[in-house]
Amino acid sequence: MNPKRMQVATQWSSVYVWLLTFFLLLNNIVAKAQTSASNWHFDVAMAQPATHMYHVTFRCPTGNVPTLTLKMPAWTPGYYQMMNYAANVDNVRVTDESEKALAWKKTGNSTWVVQTGSAKQLVFTYDVKATRNFVASPYLDENKGYISPAGLFVHVVNQLKQPVTITLHPSTEWPDLIATGLDSIPGQRHTFTAPDFDVLYDSPILMGKLEQLPAFTVGGVPHYFVGYNMGDFDRQQFIADLKKIVESSVAVIGDIPYKHYTFLAIGPGGGGIEHLNSTSISFSGAGLDKPAGRLRMYSFLTHEYFHHYNVKRIRPIALGPFDYEHENRTNMLWVSEGLTVYYEYLILRRAELMSQDDVLNTWQSMMTSFENKPGRLHQSATQASYETWEDGPFGRTGDDAYKSISYYEKGAILGVLLDLTIRHATQNKKSLDDVMRTLYQTYYRTQNRGFTDDEFRSVCEKTAGTSLAKVFEYTSTVKPIDYANYLAYAGLNLTDNVQAQPGGWLGVATRAKGDSVFVTSVDWESPAWKAGVRTGDQLLLIDDQVATVAAIQALSQTKVAGDTVTLQLLQQGQPDTKSIQLGTKKVRQLKLTRQSAPTALQSAILADWLRGTHASLKPKH
Repeated sequence: MNPKRMQVATQWSSVYVWLLTFFLLLNNIVAKAQTSASNWHFDVAMAQPATHMYHVTFRCPTGNVPTLTLKMPAWTPGYYQMMNYAANVDNVRVTDESEKALAWKKTGNSTWVVQTGSAKQLVFTYDVKATRNFVASPYLDENKGYISPAGLFVHVVNQLKQPVTITLHPSTEWPDLIATGLDSIPGQRHTFTAPDFDVLYDSPILMGKLEQLPAFTVGGVPHYFVGYNMGDFDRQQFIADLKKIVESSVAVIGDIPYKHYTFLAIGPGGGGIEHLNSTSISFSGAGLDKPAGRLRMYSFLTHEYFHHYNVKRIRPIALGPFDYEHENRTNMLWVSEGLTVYYEYLILRRAELMSQDDVLNTWQSMMTSFENKPGRLHQSATQASYETWEDGPFGRTGDDAYKSISYYEKGAILGVLLDLTIRHATQNKKSLDDVMRTLYQTYYRTQNRGFTDDEFRSVCEKTAGTSLAKVFEYTSTVKPIDYANYLAYAGLNLTDNVQAQPGGWLGVATRAKGDSVFVTSVDWESPAWKAGVRTGDQLLLIDDQVATVAAIQALSQTKVAGDTVTLQLLQQGQPDTKSIQLGTKKVRQLKLTRQSAPTALQSAILADWLRGTHASLKPKH
């Protein structure tokens, strides 16, 4: 053998041994890191899904402290209402790593304090009853399991930044398909990872008898649509349209901030909640064959998808990091929700799924709806945002319903005013799109935080190059909106007429419950309102005839203003009789039309504002 070859072989052998040692050491380091991360781990079992019961086991290191305090969130991001999830928790058991019982006590609605002693690991097991079929609540039955994570997973106080893994044990009767925005761990069945508990709480999970529609990519990023009981519709056309919606949304900001995105269709119903790289939606494709049903569903999907920009990343500073125990209040939900409503229709137009007239008719209907609600005289957009924890997302109900507004509705109208004002002030060189991109790049990408109220206004005014004091006055006051002034920037006229409705007006809406009829709402300042009829009253007789919903609805056809009706009812269980003189209902009707001879700037603004195309986003490299 050639000595030089022997010398080379020996050298390569040494290199091989060194490399082998290095990779073994590296593998050991990685394994230890993975083991350390997996020390914070949930197992979720659902052995008998028909019982609606999840069985959860949480393991974490004790950190050698004498006590650990665990909490379950009281609400979930995206749904600004206290949910009291811990009320569904039962059968708590706490042990150490050797299954030795540890002392614990519940010290509040959603708080458990554990005496850890010498334990190295905490094992916290509990059951969660999941009976509410809603996007903001965990649910489980024999057909599907839906996890709204804030309603299922506890956390250790002051340890939200810990990485955590989750292993699911779904029913063996279900297809091997789990939909979530979480990243899966290769080689570990039904196991997922989250970099911290904030991401975990923002990542719902759907499993069960599911169907997955064809995936599509935008900018090289995969998008999935997985659902339960989705109904009969043209799946190919739906996915083609959904891809257009995503493309048009991405084109507004010009960046895709996630590695994958999943639509979780939990079944027919109502409601949707946005998340960082997924959305939970109530979905049925049954109405997609009709234009109205298709537009309603597409606008809903656009709203929830665009939220991953506007509210999850472009967000008020109060909306993250979250306090999961208390209300997180902000004046800016009119931006987070209202401007998202505004962009629904611009995005659908840019995706060529709405016509220009469709968009204008939408603004017309929205403005008319807002102007016919008395709440506009009592509550500003910032007040509605701040008070949503008490009022609900669409305003108050019952006797106080007339005192509140929806920040969704007024916020969208304010979006129209802001966009048109910026376009007019900059000779159509800038728009609200520029505001959104600046907020995204400055506060999300660069500073990794939310914006303050003043910072949002500052970005708007810097984009416009002028003061926007008159527009922002509408956000914090109940000052009547001068629609005509702003719509004229786009060459649009506005007529505002008051129309008297035919027939007699009582002013109540009713609902049948069994054999009884109950008042569900009373128009403010209507004859019924002035007579003292209120929501929740039970109607017994109308003019000595048994009360029915149809009889109430027929009053506008069978009676005229000035006629009297006699109602016999129960108010808070007490009988009462009211003779009420019917009135005439008057409704404001706003109508948008194009000016016959717009200026060049007006024409340019209208054309660009309601353009039907978008720039494609190139794949990320």
